[in-house]
Parts: sequence; structure tokens; C-alpha cells
Amino acid sequence: QVQLVESGGGSVQAGGSLRLSCAASGYSFNIYSMGWFRQSLGKEREGVAIISTGGSSTRYADSVKGRFTISRDNAKNTLYLEMNMLKPEDTAIYYCARTAYASSSIWATPSIQVADFAHWGQGTQVTVSS
Repeated sequence: QVQLVESGGGSVQAGGSLRLSCAASGYSFNIYSMGWFRQSLGKEREGVAIISTGGSSTRYADSVKGRFTISRDNAKNTLYLEMNMLKPEDTAIYYCARTAYASSSIWATPSIQVADFAHWGQGTQVTVSS
């Protein structure tokens, strides 16, 4: 079955950096678009970044543009999120996710849609202190 395991979370001071990883297994990683999402206390889950199957197309939430970079290594079945210039408002549990179908079109809408993703990891906590 589909398994997504995040790692790399932790506690950093504002302005610091973290790199999250998501190890995927149980399916053909290279034919599915992937995404990173986050959820902070009392708020709904929100999209952070998405990436196409080959990595040539990406999209970011406005709040992280210029600071976060999503990437993937299909040979290693791994998704990454490089986070720089972290802010206290980035504090959240971060989840990686896979689309429901290999043919799912996540690029038709201008924003990242939680509903387009059907498989989720357990999440990794990121805490940014001021």
C-alpha cells in the first residue's frame, strides 16, 4: 500500500533553515504529482507547494514563495522541501501527499487544492521561534 514518511522537522529560530524529506513506497513514485501541506493549531490544512511527476513544474503558496523550494528525486522515491528564512508563522505540522490518480490534473486551478490529494504521511512538526 501507499506509504509516505516525512522526516527533517524540528525547532529553529526565525531566519533559520530546515530541509524536509518524504520517503515514498508502495507505488510508482515517478508517475504521480506530489505536494507539501501544513496545518497549524486551530487552522485548516493548507497547500504549501506542489510538483509535477518529472519536477519541471512547481507551484507555491504566496506565503512561501521565494523562501521554500520543492524538489524530488525519482531515483530515490523521495520528495523534498527546502525551507529558508523561516518565520514564526511557518510553525505547523508539515505533510507530504500524493494525488489520488496518476492522471489527476492539479494544475487547472491557480491555487493548491487539498482535495486533489488522497494519500498523506503522518506529518513532521516544524517550530520556528522568534
